Amino acid sequence: MTQTLKIALIGGGHMGGALAAGWLRTKRSGVTADSLVIVDPSPGEPVQDLVERHGVRCVVALDAALAAEMDLVVLAVKPQALETVAAPLAAMLGKDTALISIMAGVTLNRLSMAFGDRAIVRVMPNMPASVGAGVSVCVTNEAGGALEKTVTKLFKPVGSVEWVKDERLIGAVTAVSGSGPAYVFLLAEALAGAGTAEGLPRDLAEKLARETIIGAGALLASSDKSPQELRRSITSPGGTTQAALDALMGSGGGLPELVRNAVNAAERRSRQLGNGNNR
Repeated sequence: MTQTLKIALIGGGHMGGALAAGWLRTKRSGVTADSLVIVDPSPGEPVQDLVERHGVRCVVALDAALAAEMDLVVLAVKPQALETVAAPLAAMLGKDTALISIMAGVTLNRLSMAFGDRAIVRVMPNMPASVGAGVSVCVTNEAGGALEKTVTKLFKPVGSVEWVKDERLIGAVTAVSGSGPAYVFLLAEALAGAGTAEGLPRDLAEKLARETIIGAGALLASSDKSPQELRRSITSPGGTTQAALDALMGSGGGLPELVRNAVNAAERRSRQLGNGNNR
């Protein structure tokens, strides 16, 4: 492949837009406005912003001539759209064009059936990629083994990159890190709501919840202690934090059990999507 990859990003939604923004934010990704084409029939505000600020091309669909130029195609559409997107796209792609899929649940085997014998990598990124703080987990088919350095270079500027050999782990990855930011945002929402219920003004409660989660994340990132050790370090026996944690743990499993159930539900849904169950 060429040093500056020509990339077609199929789908400019929240995750696709986040990746494009992250790639264009730094030269380390190897992606430039001239080398990237975003394919989206109805681009949202994030993509329109990239077009205006960086001059990225955004087209309704790839034509055969444009598809033939691409070194790499990144599928960032919903899993439910795979069949609609795959048939016309597969017919236009060159045999050496590699494929990256960030679609939840869609297996390497299913992608190979749709796009033929080519290098394919599944990547599960998450939304903090848009600010360079994401985490992406990758797995490849046999033909895609040579792409490991290329894919790592592409995703490293938007966060950390991990590789697994067992594709079955990607469902759990999706449930933990792919969906995980939404769990944190729900916690911020719930914490602010609880503060308001105790009499805090709404704007102050929301600021306290936001800054507390940001600060706790920064502390977790900078410390060599485990989350359990950090939790214990701020929990005095018989104190206010202990009283709150007792309520969160609960007699029936509490928050840890709820999180286990949530992750399990997300992992099950990932497998359903991979099997073509779109309902």
